[in-house]
Amino acid sequence: MTPAIHGPIPFRVKLRRQSAIISRWLHLYLSMVSFGVVLFFAVTGLTLNHAEWFAGQVKETRYSGTMPMEWVEGAQPDQLKIVKKLRTAHGIHGAVSDFRVDDDQIEVSFKGPGYATDTFIDRHKGSYDLTETRNGFVAVLNDLHKGRDAGKGWAWVIDASAVLLTLVSLTGLLLLFFVYKRRTSGLILAAAGAVVCWLVWMKFVP
Repeated sequence: MTPAIHGPIPFRVKLRRQSAIISRWLHLYLSMVSFGVVLFFAVTGLTLNHAEWFAGQVKETRYSGTMPMEWVEGAQPDQLKIVKKLRTAHGIHGAVSDFRVDDDQIEVSFKGPGYATDTFIDRHKGSYDLTETRNGFVAVLNDLHKGRDAGKGWAWVIDASAVLLTLVSLTGLLLLFFVYKRRTSGLILAAAGAVVCWLVWMKFVP
């Protein structure tokens, strides 16, 4: 039986052990925190790449109404009141993406994920026609994936998700260096995956 070796543990050994513990802890809990994010972007990556599967979900509705003339006449139409009336009367959501004024009409557009409305107001009569387009639940998810018309709050979610996924990838790669028996094969597989992606890009992407 080999006698136990007593004495202080070298600093390099301590540092390696502590690094392995911290990397494992970070990788585990960051993976759990980002599980929903990974699942969301994985599923919507598939639906986004095959949007034609869900093309029949588009629903278009038309409305008409009138605005008080004092809101639409003059050099400066009352934008706040016009927008508020449209939202209240027709349950419009999304952000105002365009408010265009010319001599004869006012054009107001709202956009949100998978959603859009376009309103044309006659400045001489006060009447308007509104077209609302709902592209379906999958289109909403696809637009959230891209961050399209989703606002600054959702843009922060995308940024935070990107940081989380980057940390998960880096801590996973770091853990590989502590698994001696699998380190070489793991690095070879990681490099092979990157090379395959590069070859597909060079060969098939126009």
